[in-house]
Amino acid sequence: MDKKSQKKDDKPIISFPANVIDPIKNFLTGEKDKLEQKQKQLDKDDPFAHPDRVNDNAATDDEAAEQIGHAHNSALKNQLDRRLVQIRKALTRIKIGQYGICEKCGRMIDTDRLMLMPEATKCASCTKKEEEE
Repeated sequence: MDKKSQKKDDKPIISFPANVIDPIKNFLTGEKDKLEQKQKQLDKDDPFAHPDRVNDNAATDDEAAEQIGHAHNSALKNQLDRRLVQIRKALTRIKIGQYGICEKCGRMIDTDRLMLMPEATKCASCTKKEEEE
């Protein structure tokens, strides 16, 4: 990690070198693109998205299957949305030179955590505190 000469609150600003950040940025961009494609596919597959559904007088069992299909799609979309938000935040933090620094406490995020979750924008302790609230 490089220490830049700038100071913020008497602490050196630390950032990863470009040769480390570039592959992470490429990976996150690829993941973002894949998730956006999955979102579009889920939109197409959602039984409630079909315009004929309004005029459809389906049997009760068909209606139940549509309800379950819609609930499943909604749950998947919510997961994708949360992950996309995290990936976009991480890409923004790369862009502004803050990648790998916890957005809550300002300390470096453990590199093991970043290897498992390159989209992480908070350190493990801040994430744990947030989940306990």
